[in-house]
Amino acid sequence: MALISGTRLGPYEIVAPIGAGGMGEVYKAQDTRLDRTVAIKVLPEHLAENPELKARFEREAKAISQLNHPHIWNYASYCTSVG
Repeated sequence: MALISGTRLGPYEIVAPIGAGGMGEVYKAQDTRLDRTVAIKVLPEHLAENPELKARFEREAKAISQLNHPHIWNYASYCTSVG
């Protein structure tokens, strides 16, 4: 599910790809509500439909939300949606 610049995911507008790996793709995006730069991780649809992998994604989000470092973007929120 490669996203192109300008794609909207809720209040977030995709700016550019950052990287990709086994659990998904990460994009630089703009939070249009708060006018700030964010990172968006998107799971491929076939992974998002797997309950075990979805749970892993949620655990990762919770772990990342605990990080506080000047070289790591702050964690804001996560949502799940298939389709």
